[in-house]
Amino acid sequence: MDMQSYYPGLPPGVKGIDTHEMSEGRPFLKVIYFRIGETNEQVEFWSDSSSEEVKECFRCATESDPSDILKLYNTNNSLVNISPRLTPNTLDTRYTLKVVGAKKYPNSEGVSPQINDTLLSIEKRLLNLEKKIVLHSGDTPPAVWDMRAKVEKLREQLETVEHLSWLGFYKDLDGKNKKGMSVPWFGSKKSKEKLQFSQQVFHKFERLRTVELTEATKELLKKPTFDIWQWEDGEMLYLMQQMFVDLKLVERFYIELPMLQAFLFQVHLSYNYTPYHNFRHCFCVTQMMYGLIWLCNLQDKLDDLEILILLVAAICHDLDHPGYNNAYQVNARTELAMLYNDISPLENHHASIAFEILNCPDSNVIKHLTAEQQKKFRSGMIKCILATDMARHNEIVTAFKAIDTFDIESADHRLLMMMIFLKVADISNEARPMDVSEPWVECLLQEFFMQSDAEKLEGLPVAPFMDREKVTKPTAQVGFIQYVLIPLYESLARLFPEIREPILAPVNRAFDYYSDMSRKQKEIEMAGDQKAAERKTSLASTEGTQNIERKSSVTSKE
Repeated sequence: MDMQSYYPGLPPGVKGIDTHEMSEGRPFLKVIYFRIGETNEQVEFWSDSSSEEVKECFRCATESDPSDILKLYNTNNSLVNISPRLTPNTLDTRYTLKVVGAKKYPNSEGVSPQINDTLLSIEKRLLNLEKKIVLHSGDTPPAVWDMRAKVEKLREQLETVEHLSWLGFYKDLDGKNKKGMSVPWFGSKKSKEKLQFSQQVFHKFERLRTVELTEATKELLKKPTFDIWQWEDGEMLYLMQQMFVDLKLVERFYIELPMLQAFLFQVHLSYNYTPYHNFRHCFCVTQMMYGLIWLCNLQDKLDDLEILILLVAAICHDLDHPGYNNAYQVNARTELAMLYNDISPLENHHASIAFEILNCPDSNVIKHLTAEQQKKFRSGMIKCILATDMARHNEIVTAFKAIDTFDIESADHRLLMMMIFLKVADISNEARPMDVSEPWVECLLQEFFMQSDAEKLEGLPVAPFMDREKVTKPTAQVGFIQYVLIPLYESLARLFPEIREPILAPVNRAFDYYSDMSRKQKEIEMAGDQKAAERKTSLASTEGTQNIERKSSVTSKE
């Protein structure tokens, strides 16, 4: 099945869901050899499979439960990401698959293990049948899709009841955030749903990309008060396109709109379904960067190429983020940590993916830049994206503060300023209205807890601020705002005082809000401790009285 069957009218060359083999125009089959325990196994999947489909292949081959956590190691005993990018190997270089965290949840009221086993067996047989059909005919017939849909429907029915959860995770099905939307549960998107979702996003973007925004919306897009929760993915892609147009980057760098659209859609495909570091976060950072460009009148202080660097770096700064931070990558000795020698592995990866997209002829929005411009663009992009590594935060902010007299003509000063701008945009949630910013805290804590739970299962170090047993929302926010955000924003406000009211003031209000929440939480805890102590004293007093009465009774009898 070709790309146009999925996305009629898709700009040529966009890769992602059903991409073609480079030279022959067809997906190609990958064969992966691995060992689990003492057993040698192999899996086969197409190069255009989704990450969930690849993981499902490994689950079927090992007959593991969907709730099991699978980890794949190469011959150097380094963790390898189970994804369509997995490198084919040989019988002599087998990977090692380990099932870690096969945690069992109570199912006294739930589905019997026999039903789970039956569904897994059906899925495994269906996968093998589909593989054989595709190998012979080159396509999946409708009947197989129908069978898969029926199995999927049964699984979804199980997930709609808390104690029947197929994945063993307990969801708050009635939970609502302040915007009135259901709280997203990021483990629930299956591969077919991802395909359907991306189709919907593309078609929405396709319908919108020639629409003209109202002037009121264009002005709203420039404000830090912009409510990013009100926009769908396809609409956010369109708004990003509008940013390039309104900043005159399309005109000044001869960017063809179909190429810009292909670039933006490929970016969307390259963000993962993680609780926090997802495409909505990408848009949130990009929109704040766009707003800062207008608020600080950066077009008069930076050249056009530097404005382009800022916008594209914001768009690409977290591409293919797995939801596990650099500390995890290094401690778990993942493939990324090995590749980049433990030096900002994620940020290096984000930049690398960005240039993979830009190197594609059909999404290369910088193809009309001169050789010298290309060199400056690449250097600026890499330095700005690497600056978002929080391990370098103090180093970069200290260097920026050390500039006594800022020289706008100095290339070094301008680059450092650009790094600060991207850092501000990257961690700018608290600069937004509380009803926009607070849901992001829940998303971030969810991602933190997801990582710390995995670290505990794997015996890796756990950061206290990510441990669900040690951190709360107010304690996490108070320290972050006080020691990270305010010093960073103050450093930029020295140079651009115009950000104090629209950007810095909301951050100070957020600090007061979470400080008050923390104080009230401590008062509740202290009151609870006091009541517990009173109950303990009362029990001790009662027991003492009873002992005296018993002794008196014994003496009386004697």
